Amino acid sequence: MTTTEFATLRRSIEQLRASVAEVRSAFGDAPEVRRLVNDLERLEIDAGELASRPLRRTHPDDAPHVVVPDTPLDETMWSDADDEGVGG
Repeated sequence: MTTTEFATLRRSIEQLRASVAEVRSAFGDAPEVRRLVNDLERLEIDAGELASRPLRRTHPDDAPHVVVPDTPLDETMWSDADDEGVGG
């Protein structure tokens, strides 16, 4: 995530905080509201932990390419193998 993405995440969490506050004022301290507040706190904690970590670059272009040849396999590789379900 870039700095811009973290800023967007923080802004979204702030908007969610305002929405949860409105729900809390409408429904009081119901168990469902307490769970929403707890979920919001968890989001804040997780976002903060991610922001403090170094970015790990995992891009599909970084993966090594494996070339599988089109040439036929060596038949001797299979000389002592059984066909599954047929037996020896």
